[in-house]
Order: sequence, then structure tokens, then C-alpha cells
Amino acid sequence: MRYLAAILAVFTIGCSRSKQVEAASSKAPEPQLVLVAATESRRIDRSISVTGSLSADESITISPEVQGRVKAIYFDFGQAVRKGQVVAEIDPAEYQIQVERSKAALAQSLARLGLTPGEENTPPESTAAGRQAKAQMEDARSKFESAAKLVKTGDISRERYVELEKQYAARKAGLDATQDDLRAMWMSMEGLRADVKLAEKRLNDCTLRAPFDGSVSQKHVSPGQYIKDNTAVISLVKSWPLRLRVDVPETAAGNVKAGTLLAFTTDADAGAEFHATVRELNPALDAKTRSLSVEARLNENNPRLRPGMFVQVRLTTERNAETTVVPRRAIYTVAGLTKFFVIRDGRAIEQRIPPGRDLEGWTEVPVGTVKAGELVAISNVAQLVSGATVRAQRP
Repeated sequence: MRYLAAILAVFTIGCSRSKQVEAASSKAPEPQLVLVAATESRRIDRSISVTGSLSADESITISPEVQGRVKAIYFDFGQAVRKGQVVAEIDPAEYQIQVERSKAALAQSLARLGLTPGEENTPPESTAAGRQAKAQMEDARSKFESAAKLVKTGDISRERYVELEKQYAARKAGLDATQDDLRAMWMSMEGLRADVKLAEKRLNDCTLRAPFDGSVSQKHVSPGQYIKDNTAVISLVKSWPLRLRVDVPETAAGNVKAGTLLAFTTDADAGAEFHATVRELNPALDAKTRSLSVEARLNENNPRLRPGMFVQVRLTTERNAETTVVPRRAIYTVAGLTKFFVIRDGRAIEQRIPPGRDLEGWTEVPVGTVKAGELVAISNVAQLVSGATVRAQRP
């Protein structure tokens, strides 16, 4: 009996303990304590980021229009050049001789016309030969006109009248012939004048000058080298004002126009922001990339910026747009997933979002994700799961 009673006692104790364990397991877990903060409504300027590059305002390779031996080069790589300064010279000796020969031929042509150098603009009929032929024709005409009157009164014979008439016709024809010769000689002289100008131009082309203020980016030849015409001698770059070239996506092309202000940064000067104003736009979008090419001019001359730099451009697409922001502490990112938890009816509700724009400790979230004034968890975010009961507490 005693043995049976002991067995019943053990069984009774085991059942009691089993009921206690079941009661403990069915009891609801304690809500997790989380700190919360309210979301806010902000007005911001929306923008997109695109890449661009800086280029020189002007760049040119200076080449001579004549061939010859390089006499001197006055600037080297990296040196600054002012507009109109002589950057290089071709030996002018041969071209100086050509000028002298052309001038001598012109002087000879002028001598045939009875003119001296400096009288090139004298009309052909004003030359000595022209005046002589005209005077002879005028004398013959005067005699002929007198004879025409006298033959009527019988004071001279008919034969004398005919003779004077023929002399007048001959002098008139002689004047016409002289004027034709003078005109031909005159045109020949004009051709020689052009030869002189051409020779002088070639002589002047031996001196190469800078067409604008800039810096030498490359020196291609050395003094003493014989070069052909159109051979590159010096490359010149005008680095101010710098041009900013950027391709704007089709979706934002309507937000760009002449006068639009662009902000940009560059890795060459991290942390600094620069500005440029749009001046020109391509009238058509690129058929392959569906982007609009835009060119802007920098607003400030900064020696840290140079042609060829790669830059990141921020283009404002919408100003004073309303948006909702959550505290940066509420955002949790893991394995490429960005999320936060909004507290509703004592439960944490997970909200997945794309990476948003940071705004001084706050992060922009997509429209409709959460309303302004709602509470979001800012502590223990990594331990929360969607639907978990929480006990919200303000910091």
C-alpha cells in the first residue's frame, strides 16, 4: 500500500508541474521597449546627379602658312601667352627677297606708265602718254573744225579739208589705241601690286602670334627645324572661362534652359562646390542615349579647376517640393536592403525603401510611405521584426 501511495504522489506532482509549464508557455511575451521619434514634413529642392567634364573655352594649334626653317620659339610648355605676342618665327630671309623682287617689278611697270612708286592710284588717262595722245587728238579736232567752216566760204581747198579730216580721225584712233595700251599696262601693274601684297603677306606669315590669351599646352617643333606649311608648331589653350559639358537625361531635359544654374563637385577638390550657368543647348536629343547635350560657363575663375576634369553635376528639377523625412537613426541597411519601422497600434510595421537623400540628420522617404507626425523606431531597429509588439517611449 505504501508503495502504491508513493507512486500516486509522484504522478500527482508530475501533472502539476506539466500544467505550470504549459501555463508559462502560453503567457504573452513582454512588449519590447523602443525609443521613437515623429516624422516631419519638409520642403526641398529636388535634383538629379549627372556626370560632366570641363573643357577649355578655346584651344588651337598654331601653324605657319609658309614653309621654312624655324628661327625661334619664344614660349615653352605651360607658359602663359598674351594675345598678339609672337610665339615663334620662321626664317624670313627668302621671303624678304621675294618682297624686294616684287617691288622692283612693280616699279618697272610704273616706269613704263611714266609713274613713280607711290603713284599707283593715278588714273591711266592722267599719265604722260595718255595726256600726249589726248592733246594731239584735241589739236587735230580743232584744225578739222576750223577747216569745216573755211571750206564752206572757199578760204581753203576741198583737198586740204579732207586731209585735216583724215588727220583728226587718225589722232582719234591713236588716242583710243593709246588708252587701250595704257589700260593693259595698268592691269599688268595691278597684278604686280597684288604680287607685292602676297609677298608681304608671306613675309608677315613668318611671324606666328597668339590669337588669344592662354597657355602653351604643347610645343611641337624646335629651333633650326625645317618645316612645311601647316605644320603644328605650338598648341595653345584658353582656360578661362571654362566650359562645362554635360548630358542631361530625357526625363529632366525640360528642366534645363539658357540661364539655368548648375552646381557641381570634383574629386580633385573634395568638399568644394562650384557653379556654372547654362549658355547653349543642343536643339535635338541624342538618338542613341536619349540625352540632351548642355554647355555651361563657370561663374568663378578657380585655379583648382582645369580642362579635362571629370565632375559630378547636380541639376535641380523641382523647387520647394513637399516631402516627408524620418530621422537618420531610424534607417537600417543590411545586405542591400534599406528599411525602417513605423509604430502603429503598438506594433512595429516594416517599411522598405530605396536609399534616400540625406538632409542634415534626416532622410527623405518616398511619398505615401509614411505620414508626417507618425512615430518611427529609432532604437533597437536591428532587433525588430514586422508585426512585433513594442512599447514606444520618447527619448
